[in-house]
Amino acid sequence: MKATAAIALNVFRESVRDKVLYNLVLFAMLLIGSSYLLGQLTAGQDIKIIKDLGLAATSLFGLFIAVFIGIGLVSKEVERRSIYSLLSKPIRRSQLVVGKYGGLTLTLAVNVGIMAVSLYAVLAYMAWGVPPEVRSAWDAPALDPALLEAIGLLLVELMLVTAIALFFSTFSTPMLSAAFTFGLYVVGHFSADLRNFQDVVHSPAAAALARGLYWVLPNLAQFDVKSAVVHGRPVPAGYVALALAYAALYVATLLVVSAYIFSRRDFK
Repeated sequence: MKATAAIALNVFRESVRDKVLYNLVLFAMLLIGSSYLLGQLTAGQDIKIIKDLGLAATSLFGLFIAVFIGIGLVSKEVERRSIYSLLSKPIRRSQLVVGKYGGLTLTLAVNVGIMAVSLYAVLAYMAWGVPPEVRSAWDAPALDPALLEAIGLLLVELMLVTAIALFFSTFSTPMLSAAFTFGLYVVGHFSADLRNFQDVVHSPAAAALARGLYWVLPNLAQFDVKSAVVHGRPVPAGYVALALAYAALYVATLLVVSAYIFSRRDFK
C-alpha cells in the first residue's frame, strides 16, 4: 500500500511539473473567462451560456489531460528505460499500474477543482449587482450547488477515460493508445445508438453485434448532465449513485485487466 501511494505521489509531482498540463489548465480557465464576454451578447441567457461553456471547457481540457498524460504513464517509463530500475525494487507490477492511475486521478481532481473554482468566480462576478427581479427569472441560481453534481460526474467520467488510456498504454504505442481512447470516448457518448441499432437494420447478426458492443463498451453519455443542470432540472440521487457504481465497476475491471497484461509483458 505504501509503495502504491508513493508511486501515485510521484506521478502527481511529475504531472504538475509538465508544461503541457499548465498550458491546458490555463487555456481552460481563459475559455471559462471568455464565456463571460460571449454571455454579454445574448440578453437574458448570459448565465446559461457561461455555465454551459464553462462545463464544456472543463470536460474538453480534462479529456486532453486524461488522454495525453494517461497514455504516457507506462510508455514513458519504457522509453526512458526507467522501468527496469522500478521493477528491480520490491514493487509488484500491479502496484505500479494502480499507483500510476491513482497519481493521474489526483492530478485530474486538482485541475478540475481549479477549473470549477474559476467557473464559480466568473458566475459570482456576473451575479454581483443583478437586481432580485432579474435573478428570479433565471432557471437556476448563478452559484447553483447543482453545478457540483455536473462537475463531479464529469470527473468520474474522466477517471474512467484515464483507466481506458492506461489500459491501452500497457500493450500499445502512445499514438495508437490515444487513437483508441479518443475512439472509445466518442463511441461511449453515442452508445444509445448501438442499443437502438436493431431498429434500423434487418440483419440479426448486426443487431446482435451492436447489442454486444453496447454492453461491453463504456457508456459515457450517462455522466453528461450539463444540460439538466444548466436549465435547472434536478438530477436524481439514485441516478448519480448508479452512475458512480457503474464507473467504479468499469474502472476496477480495467485496472485488473491492465495489471494482468502488464505483469505478462516482457521488457527484455
